[in-house]
Amino acid sequence: MFKLYGFPVSNYYNMVKLTLLEKGFEFEEVITRPSQEEGYLSKSPMGKIPCLEVKEGALTETNVIFDFLEDLSSEVPLYPEDPYARAKVRELSKSIELYLELVTRQLLGAVFFGAPADEQLNEKVNAELDKGVSALNRLLIFGPFAAGEAMSYADFMLYYTVTLGNMATQKALGRDLCDELPGLAAWLTIMDGNPLVQKVNADRDAALKAMMA
Repeated sequence: MFKLYGFPVSNYYNMVKLTLLEKGFEFEEVITRPSQEEGYLSKSPMGKIPCLEVKEGALTETNVIFDFLEDLSSEVPLYPEDPYARAKVRELSKSIELYLELVTRQLLGAVFFGAPADEQLNEKVNAELDKGVSALNRLLIFGPFAAGEAMSYADFMLYYTVTLGNMATQKALGRDLCDELPGLAAWLTIMDGNPLVQKVNADRDAALKAMMA
């Protein structure tokens, strides 16, 4: 049985958790925060989450874990079989991470954790977001899923980026990504209706409530 290290408030943790559920792998959740303790560094060299422990050892970095799980079992495929289409899913996933997730992440301190508002940072994020949204509008298909007809890893990356990032952009910048990415709102409705997404979200919400208590 696999062990998934992390905690359910983390969007990257939830991307991997949803993948494991969709593919039907048995796994144990080991609630772990990012840590520099030697015992955890032996599994995750940067002390990051998520970390997936398998029979052969441990793996970190979400996209690496995606690829490993796909190589391990394609019974529920989350990459297309065609090499070019598969590369396009990877391209989209990486673009979401670089140009949306890492951009909106800069707002989380002020929006969720009480850091002082920083207008200079907001201007920087606004400019980066303009470019990122423009790029993603060229890459996203929403046909009905992010990369086309079938659900893929790009959907998991986008879902757990947008559900957190859009709250941040709305509160800090007054920008709603549903207004800027045509098709996003309808796609979110599809993803929200997935029973496994609902399970991951219920666990996330319970963990968040406990953390804020």
